[in-house]
Amino acid sequence: MKPLIWGVWLTAILFALSNNARGDAEQALGNLLFTDPNLSLNRNQSCATCHSLVPATNPVTGNPFGTPGFVDPVSVLTGAPVSAGSSAGKFGALNAPSAGYAAFSPDFFFDYDAYTYKGGQFWNGRAANLEAQAAQPLLNPAEMALPSQWAVVTRLRENTNYIALFQQLYGWDLAAIPAGELAPATATPPDAVPAVYAALTQAIAQFERGPAFNRFTSKYDYYLAGRTTLSADEQAGFVLFTGRANCANCHLSFVGQDANGNPAPPLFTDFTYANVGLPRNWNIPGAPAPDPGLGGRPDIAAAWPDGSQLGLHKVMSLRNVAITPPYGHNGVFTSLPQVVHFYNTRDVLGKVGANTNSGFGITGWAPAETTANMNRVLMGNLRLTAAQEAQIVAFLGTLTDNYPATGGDPNVPPGTPSPFTNSALPTIPVQLAIAPPAKLTLTGRLGQFYRIDYRDSLETSQPWQSLTTIRLLTNGQSVPDASPSPLRARFYRAVQLP
Repeated sequence: MKPLIWGVWLTAILFALSNNARGDAEQALGNLLFTDPNLSLNRNQSCATCHSLVPATNPVTGNPFGTPGFVDPVSVLTGAPVSAGSSAGKFGALNAPSAGYAAFSPDFFFDYDAYTYKGGQFWNGRAANLEAQAAQPLLNPAEMALPSQWAVVTRLRENTNYIALFQQLYGWDLAAIPAGELAPATATPPDAVPAVYAALTQAIAQFERGPAFNRFTSKYDYYLAGRTTLSADEQAGFVLFTGRANCANCHLSFVGQDANGNPAPPLFTDFTYANVGLPRNWNIPGAPAPDPGLGGRPDIAAAWPDGSQLGLHKVMSLRNVAITPPYGHNGVFTSLPQVVHFYNTRDVLGKVGANTNSGFGITGWAPAETTANMNRVLMGNLRLTAAQEAQIVAFLGTLTDNYPATGGDPNVPPGTPSPFTNSALPTIPVQLAIAPPAKLTLTGRLGQFYRIDYRDSLETSQPWQSLTTIRLLTNGQSVPDASPSPLRARFYRAVQLP
């Protein structure tokens, strides 16, 4: 008789990446992959091309900023709204967002309490998580432009470091996979290719979950910790940001609490989607049609045929915002003061025909890309003075990382650790699922060993019994249960081993 499964219990014992050798090795692999131009069609572009790990050049001073903003340094310097691809003449259609703090965005979901979509990656949330996001640029013809997963894995085979690390971390022998240089997407790949590609995206995602992208070393962080004070203009800007200017309605600025009970620093986003009425950017090469955002996704459009999701783009984190121009999903704004001025005066400044007009942002704003679902309540006529706009910009400057090295503050000298060092960084969720009849599947951290335990009662007096230990090679991997079946119910848990 097959057991009736009343529930599946999950205990995921996770270890901080910095505290175990496997995590350090996976971070190192992710760094190598993130910065490898050989993973593009013409071997001239990496993830870091559009999400640089080194400080960009300040277009005003000509000197490097004091910290990376994890955006395209060419766009920062020149104001180019979109990034060039591996192939000459190819460009992205949207402004590359910062990869900093992107790891904190939850998996894409619909929040029924707030009745809105939240989380995900990209401006329209089409990638549910970091792994799904990392999978796309490699194969996007306008970006890194390799034709297939098989072609990507073939490039991995060229590198002896990759061969060693993929074997060590994930149990895959790259050298044993037949080469498919520039294999088209229509070609049938060797069986191992999808799993290896998934491991590649996990390594990149784990690198992005690490401390390099999530520093929490801004002046505001030290201010929250009582280590420094804001200037008069910064303080006034903070008051406006959290009050009359309505910024904090979407860009949350309060300290929370992580799963371990430690203070969780603010991320300055609620991870929702909004239409703020951005003007069309006619400076994008080829003048593509405006991106319809969330409502332009086929799955969302089918679920909301009334068009209520059209024009909505993700509310991005404002951390490091002062060093990541241009701004907006289409890069239409070239400076932070211009952004603040737009939010303040969108509905009252006047009108110009296009953002290429010399009066753009001075005598008027160009029409919105789409007026559908536009936020007309929290912005557009805030009645702020020019001085108050400048104060908000001053406050936003306190969100830039590496304050100990750049702030010249004796209370926060160089080398001062983040006040949120003990806050938990994001981890890969582990899920043990069941489908009738009594089929277990495991999703989690690829390459990791898990012990699967079971018991036939929820009574705490009954000990968990070990069912099996497996190494997770592919997500959704089946977990066999050949133990004698109970008459009524069975409960399971997965324990991640160090």
